[in-house]
Amino acid sequence: MHQDAHDPHARRAGSAPAVLETTVDALMDGVCADLKRLAAIPSIAFPGFSPEPVLQARDLLVALLRDVGVADIGELNLADTAPVITGSLPPPTPEAPTVLLYGHYDVQPPGDERLWDSPPFEPTDIEGGIRARGIADDKANLMVHLGALRAYGGRPPVGIKIVFEGQEEYGSVFDDYPPTDPDLFACDAMIIADTGNIRPGTPTLTTALRGAAEVFVEVRTLGAAVHSGEYGGAAPDALLVLVKALATLHDLHGDVAVEGLRREPWHGTTLTDDEFRELAGIPRDTPLIGSGGLGERLWSGPAITVIGLDAPPVDRAASAVVPFARAKLNLRVHPRQDPKEAQAALVRHLQRLRPYGIPLTVVPGDAGPGYEAATDGPAYRAARTALRRAWGSDPVHSATGGSIPLVNGLAQAVPDAEILLFGAEDNLCGLHGPNERVLLSELRGALLAEAAFFAEYAATFRAGDAR
Repeated sequence: MHQDAHDPHARRAGSAPAVLETTVDALMDGVCADLKRLAAIPSIAFPGFSPEPVLQARDLLVALLRDVGVADIGELNLADTAPVITGSLPPPTPEAPTVLLYGHYDVQPPGDERLWDSPPFEPTDIEGGIRARGIADDKANLMVHLGALRAYGGRPPVGIKIVFEGQEEYGSVFDDYPPTDPDLFACDAMIIADTGNIRPGTPTLTTALRGAAEVFVEVRTLGAAVHSGEYGGAAPDALLVLVKALATLHDLHGDVAVEGLRREPWHGTTLTDDEFRELAGIPRDTPLIGSGGLGERLWSGPAITVIGLDAPPVDRAASAVVPFARAKLNLRVHPRQDPKEAQAALVRHLQRLRPYGIPLTVVPGDAGPGYEAATDGPAYRAARTALRRAWGSDPVHSATGGSIPLVNGLAQAVPDAEILLFGAEDNLCGLHGPNERVLLSELRGALLAEAAFFAEYAATFRAGDAR
Protein backbone atom coordinates (compact mmCIF):
# COMPACT_ATOMS: atom_id res chain seq x y z
CA MET A 1 0.00 0.00 0.00
CA HIS A 2 1.19 3.51 -0.75
CA GLN A 3 1.20 6.28 1.81
CA ASP A 4 -2.20 7.72 2.57
CA ALA A 5 -2.86 11.24 1.32
CA HIS A 6 -3.30 12.31 4.95
CA ASP A 7 -0.03 10.81 6.21
CA PRO A 8 1.68 13.64 8.15
CA HIS A 9 5.12 12.36 7.13
CA ALA A 10 4.18 12.76 3.45
CA ARG A 11 2.96 16.32 4.05
CA ARG A 12 6.38 17.28 5.41
CA ALA A 13 8.18 15.84 2.40
CA GLY A 14 9.44 19.12 1.03
CA SER A 15 10.54 20.66 4.32
CA ALA A 16 14.17 19.52 4.13
CA PRO A 17 16.33 17.83 1.50
CA ALA A 18 16.87 14.60 3.44
CA VAL A 19 13.16 14.25 4.19
CA LEU A 20 12.15 14.21 0.52
CA GLU A 21 14.62 11.45 -0.34
CA THR A 22 13.46 9.40 2.65
CA THR A 23 9.82 9.92 1.71
CA VAL A 24 10.38 8.85 -1.90
CA ASP A 25 12.25 5.73 -0.82
CA ALA A 26 9.38 4.84 1.51
CA LEU A 27 6.91 5.24 -1.37
CA MET A 28 8.71 3.00 -3.86
CA ASP A 29 7.15 -0.34 -2.86
CA GLY A 30 3.65 1.08 -3.26
CA VAL A 31 4.53 2.83 -6.51
CA CYS A 32 5.94 -0.40 -7.96
CA ALA A 33 2.92 -2.41 -6.83
CA ASP A 34 0.52 0.03 -8.48
CA LEU A 35 2.71 0.17 -11.59
CA LYS A 36 2.44 -3.60 -11.93
CA ARG A 37 -1.35 -3.40 -11.56
CA LEU A 38 -1.47 -0.79 -14.31
CA ALA A 39 0.98 -2.62 -16.60
CA ALA A 40 -1.02 -5.85 -16.31
CA ILE A 41 -3.88 -4.16 -18.20
CA PRO A 42 -3.51 -4.58 -22.00
CA SER A 43 -4.69 -1.04 -22.75
CA ILE A 44 -4.09 -1.06 -26.51
CA ALA A 45 -6.09 1.70 -28.21
CA PHE A 46 -5.57 0.40 -31.75
CA PRO A 47 -8.31 -0.70 -34.16
CA GLY A 48 -9.09 -4.37 -33.77
CA PHE A 49 -8.38 -4.47 -30.03
CA SER A 50 -11.04 -4.45 -27.34
CA PRO A 51 -11.65 -1.00 -25.82
CA GLU A 52 -12.48 -2.53 -22.44
CA PRO A 53 -8.87 -2.76 -21.15
CA VAL A 54 -8.33 0.89 -22.10
CA LEU A 55 -11.32 1.85 -19.96
CA GLN A 56 -10.08 -0.45 -17.20
CA ALA A 57 -6.74 1.42 -17.15
CA ARG A 58 -8.62 4.70 -17.06
CA ASP A 59 -10.67 3.54 -14.09
CA LEU A 60 -7.59 2.45 -12.16
CA LEU A 61 -5.88 5.79 -12.75
CA VAL A 62 -8.97 7.71 -11.67
CA ALA A 63 -9.05 5.66 -8.47
CA LEU A 64 -5.35 6.30 -7.82
CA LEU A 65 -5.80 10.02 -8.42
CA ARG A 66 -8.74 10.15 -6.01
CA ASP A 67 -6.73 8.19 -3.46
CA VAL A 68 -3.92 10.73 -3.55
CA GLY A 69 -6.33 13.62 -3.00
CA VAL A 70 -7.27 14.83 -6.50
CA ALA A 71 -10.98 15.46 -6.07
CA ASP A 72 -11.60 17.56 -9.19
CA ILE A 73 -11.42 14.79 -11.79
CA GLY A 74 -13.06 15.05 -15.19
CA GLU A 75 -13.00 13.37 -18.56
CA LEU A 76 -12.63 14.71 -22.07
CA ASN A 77 -14.38 12.63 -24.70
CA LEU A 78 -13.62 13.39 -28.34
CA ALA A 79 -14.77 11.61 -31.47
CA ASP A 80 -13.12 8.20 -32.04
CA THR A 81 -10.75 8.85 -29.14
CA ALA A 82 -10.17 7.08 -25.83
CA PRO A 83 -11.05 9.19 -22.77
CA VAL A 84 -8.62 11.89 -21.65
CA ILE A 85 -8.47 12.06 -17.86
CA THR A 86 -8.35 15.61 -16.51
CA GLY A 87 -7.99 16.82 -12.95
CA SER A 88 -6.62 19.59 -10.80
CA LEU A 89 -5.36 20.61 -7.39
CA PRO A 90 -5.55 24.33 -6.61
CA PRO A 91 -2.35 26.25 -5.84
CA PRO A 92 -1.71 26.34 -2.09
CA THR A 93 -1.35 30.13 -2.24
CA PRO A 94 -2.46 32.67 -4.86
CA GLU A 95 1.13 33.38 -5.88
CA ALA A 96 2.15 29.73 -6.35
CA PRO A 97 2.61 28.44 -9.92
CA THR A 98 0.56 25.74 -11.59
CA VAL A 99 2.17 22.69 -13.24
CA LEU A 100 0.45 20.50 -15.82
CA LEU A 101 1.33 16.80 -15.66
CA TYR A 102 0.96 14.81 -18.88
CA GLY A 103 1.25 11.10 -19.59
CA HIS A 104 -0.62 8.42 -21.55
CA TYR A 105 -2.12 5.17 -20.34
CA ASP A 106 -2.43 3.36 -23.66
CA VAL A 107 0.36 1.11 -24.93
CA GLN A 108 1.71 -0.36 -28.14
CA PRO A 109 0.59 -3.85 -29.18
CA PRO A 110 3.03 -6.48 -27.90
CA GLY A 111 4.09 -7.72 -31.34
CA ASP A 112 5.33 -11.28 -31.67
CA GLU A 113 4.93 -12.64 -28.15
CA ARG A 114 7.39 -15.45 -28.93
CA LEU A 115 10.14 -12.83 -28.74
CA TRP A 116 9.29 -11.98 -25.13
CA ASP A 117 11.05 -13.67 -22.22
CA SER A 118 7.82 -13.49 -20.23
CA PRO A 119 4.19 -12.72 -21.19
CA PRO A 120 3.99 -9.02 -22.10
CA PHE A 121 1.07 -8.27 -19.80
CA GLU A 122 2.36 -10.22 -16.82
CA PRO A 123 4.72 -7.71 -15.17
CA THR A 124 7.85 -9.63 -14.26
CA ASP A 125 10.64 -8.69 -11.88
CA ILE A 126 14.05 -8.66 -13.57
CA GLU A 127 17.45 -7.64 -12.24
CA GLY A 128 17.07 -3.98 -11.30
CA GLY A 129 13.69 -3.50 -12.89
CA ILE A 130 10.33 -4.74 -14.17
CA ARG A 131 9.49 -6.09 -17.63
CA ALA A 132 6.10 -5.64 -19.36
CA ARG A 133 4.59 -3.99 -22.41
CA GLY A 134 4.00 -0.32 -21.70
CA ILE A 135 5.82 -0.38 -18.36
CA ALA A 136 8.24 2.31 -19.55
CA ASP A 137 6.15 3.88 -22.31
CA ASP A 138 4.30 5.29 -20.55
CA LYS A 139 2.92 3.75 -17.39
CA ALA A 140 6.04 4.26 -15.26
CA ASN A 141 5.79 7.96 -16.03
CA LEU A 142 2.18 8.04 -14.89
CA MET A 143 3.34 6.54 -11.60
CA VAL A 144 6.07 9.21 -11.41
CA HIS A 145 3.31 11.82 -11.42
CA LEU A 146 1.24 9.96 -8.85
CA GLY A 147 4.29 9.26 -6.71
CA ALA A 148 5.31 12.92 -6.70
CA LEU A 149 1.84 13.85 -5.48
CA ARG A 150 2.02 11.13 -2.82
CA ALA A 151 5.30 12.57 -1.62
CA TYR A 152 3.37 15.66 -0.53
CA GLY A 153 0.31 13.84 0.74
CA GLY A 154 -1.74 15.28 -2.09
CA ARG A 155 -0.81 18.83 -1.09
CA PRO A 156 2.14 19.84 -3.27
CA PRO A 157 3.57 23.37 -3.09
CA VAL A 158 2.31 24.07 -6.62
CA GLY A 159 -1.07 23.93 -8.30
CA ILE A 160 -1.57 20.83 -10.42
CA LYS A 161 -3.41 20.06 -13.65
CA ILE A 162 -3.73 16.46 -14.83
CA VAL A 163 -3.87 15.40 -18.49
CA PHE A 164 -3.64 11.61 -18.89
CA GLU A 165 -4.31 10.57 -22.48
CA GLY A 166 -5.61 7.18 -23.62
CA GLN A 167 -4.78 7.02 -27.33
CA GLU A 168 -1.33 8.53 -27.83
CA GLU A 169 0.26 5.53 -29.52
CA TYR A 170 -2.28 5.25 -32.32
CA GLY A 171 -3.00 8.98 -32.52
CA SER A 172 -6.25 10.93 -32.33
CA VAL A 173 -7.86 14.32 -32.77
CA PHE A 174 -6.69 15.18 -29.25
CA ASP A 175 -3.32 16.21 -30.72
CA ASP A 176 -4.99 19.30 -32.19
CA TYR A 177 -7.48 19.92 -29.40
CA PRO A 178 -5.58 22.06 -26.84
CA PRO A 179 -5.63 25.34 -28.84
CA THR A 180 -9.42 25.07 -29.05
CA ASP A 181 -9.78 24.98 -25.24
CA PRO A 182 -6.77 26.84 -23.79
CA ASP A 183 -8.32 27.39 -20.36
CA LEU A 184 -8.32 23.64 -19.71
CA PHE A 185 -4.53 23.57 -20.14
CA ALA A 186 -3.61 26.96 -18.64
CA CYS A 187 -0.52 26.64 -16.44
CA ASP A 188 2.93 28.08 -15.83
CA ALA A 189 4.90 24.92 -16.69
CA MET A 190 4.24 21.45 -18.05
CA ILE A 191 5.98 18.16 -17.39
CA ILE A 192 5.54 15.94 -20.45
CA ALA A 193 6.51 12.58 -19.02
CA ASP A 194 6.84 10.59 -22.23
CA THR A 195 10.63 10.59 -22.42
CA GLY A 196 13.57 9.73 -20.19
CA ASN A 197 17.31 9.63 -19.84
CA ILE A 198 19.64 9.30 -22.80
CA ARG A 199 21.26 6.45 -20.90
CA PRO A 200 20.51 5.01 -17.44
CA GLY A 201 21.81 7.26 -14.68
CA THR A 202 22.37 10.33 -16.88
CA PRO A 203 19.72 12.94 -15.96
CA THR A 204 18.32 14.24 -19.21
CA LEU A 205 16.03 17.02 -20.34
CA THR A 206 14.71 16.46 -23.85
CA THR A 207 14.70 19.90 -25.41
CA ALA A 208 14.03 19.25 -29.10
CA LEU A 209 11.79 17.05 -31.24
CA ARG A 210 12.12 16.67 -35.00
CA GLY A 211 9.13 17.42 -37.19
CA ALA A 212 7.78 14.89 -39.65
CA ALA A 213 6.13 14.76 -43.07
CA GLU A 214 5.08 12.13 -45.60
CA VAL A 215 5.47 12.17 -49.37
CA PHE A 216 4.18 9.62 -51.90
CA VAL A 217 5.90 9.19 -55.24
CA GLU A 218 4.71 6.94 -58.02
CA VAL A 219 5.53 6.02 -61.61
CA ARG A 220 3.31 4.50 -64.31
CA THR A 221 5.03 3.66 -67.59
CA LEU A 222 2.96 0.95 -69.31
CA GLY A 223 -0.63 -0.08 -69.63
CA ALA A 224 0.30 -3.51 -68.28
CA ALA A 225 3.33 -5.68 -67.61
CA VAL A 226 5.06 -6.99 -70.72
CA HIS A 227 7.57 -9.81 -71.22
CA SER A 228 11.06 -8.75 -70.10
CA GLY A 229 12.69 -10.90 -72.77
CA GLU A 230 10.66 -9.45 -75.62
CA TYR A 231 10.47 -5.84 -74.41
CA GLY A 232 13.15 -5.34 -71.72
CA GLY A 233 15.89 -2.91 -72.71
CA ALA A 234 13.57 -0.44 -74.43
CA ALA A 235 10.26 -0.62 -72.62
CA PRO A 236 10.42 1.77 -69.61
CA ASP A 237 10.57 -0.15 -66.34
CA ALA A 238 8.61 1.80 -63.68
CA LEU A 239 10.60 0.26 -60.84
CA LEU A 240 13.92 1.27 -62.42
CA VAL A 241 12.60 4.81 -62.87
CA LEU A 242 11.51 4.96 -59.22
CA VAL A 243 14.79 3.56 -57.91
CA LYS A 244 16.72 6.07 -60.02
CA ALA A 245 14.68 8.89 -58.47
CA LEU A 246 15.05 7.63 -54.90
CA ALA A 247 18.81 7.37 -55.33
CA THR A 248 19.02 11.15 -55.80
CA LEU A 249 17.73 11.86 -52.27
CA HIS A 250 21.13 11.14 -50.68
CA ASP A 251 24.74 11.84 -51.62
CA LEU A 252 27.62 9.38 -51.66
CA HIS A 253 27.99 9.61 -47.85
CA GLY A 254 24.30 9.01 -47.19
CA ASP A 255 23.58 12.65 -46.29
CA VAL A 256 20.26 14.07 -47.48
CA ALA A 257 20.83 15.88 -50.79
CA VAL A 258 17.53 17.76 -51.06
CA GLU A 259 17.92 21.54 -51.29
CA GLY A 260 16.02 23.58 -48.71
CA LEU A 261 16.17 21.19 -45.75
CA ARG A 262 17.67 22.71 -42.62
CA ARG A 263 20.67 21.12 -40.92
CA GLU A 264 22.78 22.46 -38.06
CA PRO A 265 25.36 21.01 -35.66
CA TRP A 266 23.91 19.49 -32.48
CA HIS A 267 25.52 21.01 -29.38
CA GLY A 268 23.81 18.94 -26.71
CA THR A 269 24.59 15.45 -25.48
CA THR A 270 24.23 12.55 -27.88
CA LEU A 271 24.60 8.81 -28.03
CA THR A 272 27.93 7.23 -28.80
CA ASP A 273 28.22 5.25 -32.02
CA ASP A 274 28.40 2.03 -30.00
CA GLU A 275 25.26 2.90 -28.04
CA PHE A 276 23.45 3.73 -31.25
CA ARG A 277 24.52 0.46 -32.84
CA GLU A 278 23.23 -1.46 -29.84
CA LEU A 279 19.91 0.37 -29.82
CA ALA A 280 19.34 -0.04 -33.56
CA GLY A 281 20.75 -3.56 -33.79
CA ILE A 282 23.39 -2.59 -36.37
CA PRO A 283 26.17 -5.16 -36.88
CA ARG A 284 29.64 -3.83 -36.15
CA ASP A 285 30.80 -4.45 -39.71
CA THR A 286 27.91 -2.43 -41.18
CA PRO A 287 28.77 1.28 -41.48
CA LEU A 288 26.44 4.03 -40.33
CA ILE A 289 25.25 6.31 -43.10
CA GLY A 290 25.78 10.04 -43.28
CA SER A 291 28.56 12.31 -42.09
CA GLY A 292 28.98 14.74 -39.20
CA GLY A 293 27.98 14.27 -35.60
CA LEU A 294 25.45 11.62 -34.66
CA GLY A 295 23.21 14.19 -32.98
CA GLU A 296 23.19 16.24 -36.17
CA ARG A 297 22.14 13.23 -38.22
CA LEU A 298 19.47 12.16 -35.74
CA TRP A 299 18.08 15.39 -34.31
CA SER A 300 19.15 18.70 -35.87
CA GLY A 301 19.23 17.63 -39.49
CA PRO A 302 16.88 15.99 -41.97
CA ALA A 303 16.36 12.30 -42.61
CA ILE A 304 14.51 10.68 -45.49
CA THR A 305 13.47 7.05 -45.15
CA VAL A 306 11.71 4.87 -47.72
CA ILE A 307 9.15 3.27 -45.42
CA GLY A 308 7.03 1.56 -48.06
CA LEU A 309 7.38 0.28 -51.60
CA ASP A 310 4.70 -1.02 -53.93
CA ALA A 311 6.34 -3.32 -56.47
CA PRO A 312 6.07 -7.00 -57.41
CA PRO A 313 7.20 -9.19 -54.50
CA VAL A 314 10.24 -11.33 -55.20
CA ASP A 315 8.51 -14.62 -54.42
CA ARG A 316 5.80 -13.97 -57.03
CA ALA A 317 7.83 -12.01 -59.57
CA ALA A 318 7.21 -12.72 -63.25
CA SER A 319 9.73 -12.17 -66.05
CA ALA A 320 8.11 -8.89 -66.96
CA VAL A 321 8.81 -5.19 -67.26
CA VAL A 322 7.10 -3.51 -64.29
CA PRO A 323 4.41 -1.01 -65.35
CA PHE A 324 3.79 0.69 -61.99
CA ALA A 325 5.75 1.38 -58.79
CA ARG A 326 5.12 3.56 -55.77
CA ALA A 327 7.01 4.55 -52.63
CA LYS A 328 6.08 6.21 -49.35
CA LEU A 329 8.74 8.50 -47.91
CA ASN A 330 9.04 9.60 -44.31
CA LEU A 331 10.81 12.95 -43.89
CA ARG A 332 12.15 14.10 -40.51
CA VAL A 333 13.08 17.76 -40.23
CA HIS A 334 14.96 20.19 -37.99
CA PRO A 335 12.91 21.08 -34.89
CA ARG A 336 12.56 24.71 -36.00
CA GLN A 337 11.82 24.11 -39.68
CA ASP A 338 8.22 24.35 -40.85
CA PRO A 339 7.38 20.77 -41.85
CA LYS A 340 5.18 21.98 -44.71
CA GLU A 341 8.12 24.00 -46.04
CA ALA A 342 10.39 20.96 -45.79
CA GLN A 343 7.78 18.73 -47.36
CA ALA A 344 7.42 21.19 -50.26
CA ALA A 345 11.19 21.12 -50.78
CA LEU A 346 11.13 17.33 -51.11
CA VAL A 347 8.16 17.48 -53.46
CA ARG A 348 9.94 20.05 -55.65
CA HIS A 349 13.08 17.93 -55.76
CA LEU A 350 11.15 14.89 -56.98
CA GLN A 351 8.95 16.80 -59.42
CA ARG A 352 12.00 18.26 -61.14
CA LEU A 353 13.37 14.81 -61.89
CA ARG A 354 12.85 13.07 -65.20
CA PRO A 355 14.54 9.69 -64.77
CA TYR A 356 15.08 8.38 -68.30
CA GLY A 357 12.84 11.25 -69.41
CA ILE A 358 9.84 10.02 -67.40
CA PRO A 359 8.00 12.34 -64.95
CA LEU A 360 7.00 11.29 -61.45
CA THR A 361 3.68 11.76 -59.72
CA VAL A 362 4.40 13.26 -56.29
CA VAL A 363 1.74 13.73 -53.60
CA PRO A 364 2.32 15.27 -50.14
CA GLY A 365 0.82 13.48 -47.14
CA ASP A 366 0.52 14.41 -43.48
CA ALA A 367 2.96 16.78 -41.79
CA GLY A 368 3.56 17.66 -38.15
CA PRO A 369 5.87 20.27 -36.63
CA GLY A 370 8.84 19.67 -34.39
CA TYR A 371 9.53 21.50 -31.17
CA GLU A 372 12.46 23.24 -29.55
CA ALA A 373 12.18 24.43 -25.98
CA ALA A 374 13.41 27.71 -24.58
CA THR A 375 15.62 26.57 -21.70
CA ASP A 376 16.46 29.81 -19.89
CA GLY A 377 13.28 30.25 -17.84
CA PRO A 378 12.59 29.63 -14.14
CA ALA A 379 11.00 26.21 -14.69
CA TYR A 380 14.09 24.96 -16.53
CA ARG A 381 16.35 26.37 -13.83
CA ALA A 382 14.27 24.59 -11.20
CA ALA A 383 14.27 21.38 -13.24
CA ARG A 384 18.04 21.37 -13.61
CA THR A 385 18.39 21.74 -9.84
CA ALA A 386 15.85 18.97 -9.25
CA LEU A 387 17.42 16.50 -11.68
CA ARG A 388 20.87 17.20 -10.23
CA ARG A 389 19.49 16.43 -6.78
CA ALA A 390 17.84 13.20 -7.96
CA TRP A 391 20.79 11.73 -9.85
CA GLY A 392 23.76 13.46 -8.27
CA SER A 393 25.11 14.94 -11.51
CA ASP A 394 24.36 17.83 -13.81
CA PRO A 395 21.57 17.12 -16.29
CA VAL A 396 22.27 17.07 -20.01
CA HIS A 397 20.15 18.32 -22.89
CA SER A 398 19.21 15.78 -25.50
CA ALA A 399 16.64 15.42 -28.28
CA THR A 400 14.57 12.81 -30.00
CA GLY A 401 14.05 12.14 -33.67
CA GLY A 402 10.51 11.02 -32.97
CA SER A 403 7.56 13.36 -32.76
CA ILE A 404 5.12 14.08 -29.94
CA PRO A 405 2.40 15.99 -31.84
CA LEU A 406 0.53 16.98 -28.68
CA VAL A 407 3.50 19.06 -27.50
CA ASN A 408 2.90 21.50 -30.34
CA GLY A 409 -0.78 21.70 -29.55
CA LEU A 410 -0.02 22.44 -25.92
CA ALA A 411 2.56 25.05 -26.89
CA GLN A 412 -0.03 26.79 -29.04
CA ALA A 413 -2.67 26.62 -26.31
CA VAL A 414 -0.39 28.02 -23.58
CA PRO A 415 2.45 29.82 -25.38
CA ASP A 416 3.93 31.31 -22.21
CA ALA A 417 4.22 28.00 -20.35
CA GLU A 418 7.61 26.28 -20.15
CA ILE A 419 7.50 22.70 -21.40
CA LEU A 420 9.76 20.15 -19.69
CA LEU A 421 10.27 16.66 -21.08
CA PHE A 422 11.79 14.12 -18.69
CA GLY A 423 10.77 10.86 -17.11
CA ALA A 424 11.50 7.28 -16.10
CA GLU A 425 12.23 5.82 -19.54
CA ASP A 426 15.77 5.46 -20.85
CA ASN A 427 17.07 4.81 -24.34
CA LEU A 428 17.80 1.17 -23.53
CA CYS A 429 14.32 0.39 -22.15
CA GLY A 430 13.09 -1.33 -25.33
CA LEU A 431 9.93 0.69 -25.77
CA HIS A 432 7.76 -0.57 -28.67
CA GLY A 433 9.91 -3.73 -28.88
CA PRO A 434 9.94 -7.08 -27.09
CA ASN A 435 11.02 -7.24 -23.44
CA GLU A 436 10.31 -3.58 -22.68
CA ARG A 437 11.45 -2.77 -19.16
CA VAL A 438 11.83 0.03 -16.65
CA LEU A 439 14.72 0.25 -14.20
CA LEU A 440 13.81 0.91 -10.58
CA SER A 441 16.71 3.36 -10.35
CA GLU A 442 15.23 5.40 -13.20
CA LEU A 443 11.74 5.25 -11.71
CA ARG A 444 13.02 6.39 -8.33
CA GLY A 445 15.16 9.14 -9.85
CA ALA A 446 12.37 10.53 -12.00
CA LEU A 447 9.95 10.48 -9.06
CA LEU A 448 12.42 12.28 -6.81
CA ALA A 449 13.23 14.78 -9.56
CA GLU A 450 9.57 15.67 -10.09
CA ALA A 451 8.88 15.99 -6.37
CA ALA A 452 11.99 18.14 -5.94
CA PHE A 453 10.96 20.24 -8.94
CA PHE A 454 7.65 21.09 -7.27
CA ALA A 455 9.47 22.50 -4.24
CA GLU A 456 12.21 24.27 -6.18
CA TYR A 457 9.84 25.81 -8.71
CA ALA A 458 7.44 27.00 -6.01
CA ALA A 459 10.30 28.61 -4.09
CA THR A 460 11.79 30.42 -7.09
CA PHE A 461 8.39 31.42 -8.41
CA ARG A 462 7.49 33.01 -5.08
CA ALA A 463 10.88 34.69 -5.05
CA GLY A 464 9.88 36.55 -8.20
CA ASP A 465 12.09 34.77 -10.73
CA ALA A 466 9.12 33.91 -12.88
CA ARG A 467 7.72 37.42 -13.10
